[in-house]
Formats: sequence, C-alpha cells, structure tokens
Amino acid sequence: MATELPYDLLPELAPLSWLIGSWEGQGRLGEGDEGSEIFYQRLDFVETGLPFLQYRTETWLSEADGTLIRPLSFESGFWAIDRDRHASDVGPGMVPADVVPAYHSAEDVEQLRKNETDFPITATITHPGSMSELYYGIVRGPQIQLNADAILQGTASGTYHSANRIFGLVNGQMFWRWDVIATEGEEPTPHASAILDRMPSANDGRLPPGKPHLPGKHET
Repeated sequence: MATELPYDLLPELAPLSWLIGSWEGQGRLGEGDEGSEIFYQRLDFVETGLPFLQYRTETWLSEADGTLIRPLSFESGFWAIDRDRHASDVGPGMVPADVVPAYHSAEDVEQLRKNETDFPITATITHPGSMSELYYGIVRGPQIQLNADAILQGTASGTYHSANRIFGLVNGQMFWRWDVIATEGEEPTPHASAILDRMPSANDGRLPPGKPHLPGKHET
C-alpha cells in the first residue's frame, strides 16, 4: 500500500510524518515501577524543508502532580529514511543541497521499503556530556524500532556501551521506551519510558520548540 503524503511534506518523510509536532507528558526512570523517579518531557519533531526531521527533547525531574523540580537532560538530533546519498542532501558541512528532491511522489518512496511493511530509518542523537549515538532501525506504520550502531563518547560521558529505543502511537499518544547496555556483554536494562500527549500547535511542527505546557507548575 502506498504511503500517504500529508500537506507539502517531502515524500520520503511521509513514513515519519506521524511524529511531527510537539509532545509532552510524564515518564519514569529505570524499571518504571512505583519507586522510580518521575520526569516530565517535552519532545519536538520539526520539519525542516530538507529530507530529515529535527529532533529535540527537554526533560525535568518532576513530582507526580507535574511540578518541575529541576532540569534532567536534553537531547537533539536528526531522523531520516535510511537511503543512499543523493544530490538533494546537504553537506558535508555547509555544502548546499540540490533544489531537486530525491523523490517526487509517495510512489517513488515505495522503492525504499525493506519489505511489505518496513522502511529503514536512521537517527543521530546527541547528549550533554560529550556523547552522540548513531541509530539504525525500521518504521512500520506508527511504530519505530531503533538500535544503536555506534556511540561516540568523550571523557564526561560516563559508562554507556549501546542502546535500543522503541516508539509507538497508541490512541493518539506516543509511547516510548529506552533500554541501555552499560558495558559490553551485558543484557539491555530499562533506562526510561514515557507516555506523551500531542500538544495543540498552530506551527504544525515547523517552529523551534518552546516551554512545556504546564502553566503554574514550573518556575519561569
């Protein structure tokens, strides 16, 4: 079945279009049980006009009622369909991309499928503390599976060997889980998980992210 193309999005981003926008909600660290620390998260996927989505998250430790305690962490990066390089791709560095897109229609994008259900995707995610991750995975409808292929670490990054992440859209909410392998040879352990609500926004995922929608529950 051909991928539906929303508004004027580049055709190759149609499989990722359900991510676009701002999402907010609470999650828990570790196993996610009653004793786990609670965090509040804002997650943004922004359409850039180029063949990738910009990804950014802000998280705060929080109380169960949503009161923000203090900043926890930040992530930023870029998500895209995994394919061969094309003249429409920017870089290296600031080398301009060709104005002609690599794919002109949803039908063109169908050739990128791995099989009847899956598109291959890639994501780069950068953290504070001099660490960056390169993920490869699949998007299958409103579900994403990512597995870390390479980790770049500086001296401040701490112990972190590999990771995998899953995302899914269930009844209009985004569910995600992040499992981490701390050292080589260990099994993945739960790192964090959350359930996020899509925030109403007039920018439709096209403007820079802003403050969380928690009036009266955080310090300005």
